[in-house]
Amino acid sequence: MKIDLHTHTFYSDGHLSPAELVMRAHQMQVDVLAITDHDTTQALAEARAYQATQKRPLQIISGIELTTRWHGFDIHILGLNFDDQHPSLASHLALQEQTRIDRAQQMCDKLAKAGIEGVFEEAMKRVGQGQITRAHIAQVLLDRGAVSSFQSAFTRYIGKDKRAYVNAKWIDIATAVEWIHAAGGVAAIAHPGSYDMKSKWLRKLLVEFSACGGDGMEVTHPNMQATKKALLAKLAVEYNLKAVVGSDFH
Repeated sequence: MKIDLHTHTFYSDGHLSPAELVMRAHQMQVDVLAITDHDTTQALAEARAYQATQKRPLQIISGIELTTRWHGFDIHILGLNFDDQHPSLASHLALQEQTRIDRAQQMCDKLAKAGIEGVFEEAMKRVGQGQITRAHIAQVLLDRGAVSSFQSAFTRYIGKDKRAYVNAKWIDIATAVEWIHAAGGVAAIAHPGSYDMKSKWLRKLLVEFSACGGDGMEVTHPNMQATKKALLAKLAVEYNLKAVVGSDFH
């Protein structure tokens, strides 16, 4: 059985529509798929509707990747297998959406002061019905020729501590876990090996996440070294967290 519990669509920073993502999952012979867009569940209904037209079985699990703030780090918390129609969920996600918009506007205001104007409006056009992310801003900068590559948009302007970076007022980890549990889901730390922190801080994160009632953590990621996979698996066992696997496909 092939399981992928971390994927994205164009409703956040992915490139594919929900239907195209499901089609790709079928091509790769995936059996269980979680769609985990950033701070939105908009893709789920479309993905399920498309799957209903397919002959090959595929279990689509509700998912989300909530952005939180913890000791100066942006930590992403996966919500899996929850009731995406839960009454409180829409209002919670509306708060996250507004935080995203406010942060993007502030970042683009800083870009304007650096002589790159009108980025917010152009980025929002690209977003459409989805959630604005730094990836949308980076793409505008690249298309305008303001940077030489997609990654250089982050290293020059919108990466952490760079000229146009803004710390958003994200929810804390405990709140994210609470929202996910209230909707009947499982909360897991996304890509714990990719945060720019030393092992001491990673252990501190896992301790506090467990204390908040967190359920699991991702233990593998594309192109991750075998030694790091082994370390994350060991930590999952040590802190009694479920092991989550996902491609983080965009």
